[in-house]
Amino acid sequence: MKRIADEPAFVLHRYDWSESSLILEVFTRHYGRIALVAKGAKKPSSNFRPVLLPLQPLHVAFGGDAEIRTLKSAEWLGGHVMPTGDPLLSGYYLNELLLRLLARDDPHPVLFDAYANTARVLASDDIHTLQPALRAFELLLLREIGLLPVLDLQTGTLAALKPGQRYSLRAEGGLVEAFEDDERGSLAGSQWLALQAALDSTAPFADTLREAAAAIELKPQLRALLHYHCGVSTLRTRQLMLDLQAL
Repeated sequence: MKRIADEPAFVLHRYDWSESSLILEVFTRHYGRIALVAKGAKKPSSNFRPVLLPLQPLHVAFGGDAEIRTLKSAEWLGGHVMPTGDPLLSGYYLNELLLRLLARDDPHPVLFDAYANTARVLASDDIHTLQPALRAFELLLLREIGLLPVLDLQTGTLAALKPGQRYSLRAEGGLVEAFEDDERGSLAGSQWLALQAALDSTAPFADTLREAAAAIELKPQLRALLHYHCGVSTLRTRQLMLDLQAL
C-alpha cells in the first residue's frame, strides 16, 4: 500500500458512504482529482468534521492503490475562511467544472495553483475581482486540459490576428472573425493577443486576471465553450444561481 503525506488539496465534493463515513472528491496538486474515503468522518468526535470543507486549503495524507483510496489525515492550512453568498456559489461552480472536466489521477499543478488563487479571491469578498478571477480560472482550465485554442491565431486558417479586428471564440470553430452583428460577443485582436501572452507568462493566473478585467465580453463566450464541452445547456450551479436570483 502506497502512502502519500503532506499533499496540498481541496475538497470538491462529499457524499455519504455509510452511517459514519464519507466519500470525498479531492483535487490534489501532484495527483490530480482523486477519490478518498474518510472513515468515521460523520462521527461527532471525528477530527475530520471541522476540516473537510469546500474551498479550504488542506494538507492530506492518504494510502491505498484502489480507485478509492483511504484518507489518513487532513490538516487545515489556514489563510482564509470559507466564503459566503455569491462567492460561495461561484466556488461551487468551479468545483462542478473540475468534477465534469478533469479525469481522475491526471495531475495539473498549474491549474491547482490557479484554483488556490481563485479560492483566495472568493474569500476576500472583493466584488471587483470576482468575475475577472472566474474568467482567468476558466481560461487556464480549458488550456490545461487541451480545449482552448491558441489565442494569437485564427483557428481555421492559422492567420495572425489583426489588433483592430474583432474575433469570437466559438465551441466548434475556435477563434474566428466576428460578424458586425456579433461584436458584443467578441474581443479585439489586441485583447486576444494580450490574453495569450498572459497565459504564457510565468505568473499566468495574476496576468490573465488583469487582462480579463478589461474583457467583459469573455463571459458569454467562455460559458458557451464550457457548456459545450460539459455536454449540458446549463450547469447545475448556474441554474441554482438563477433560481436564487428569481426568488
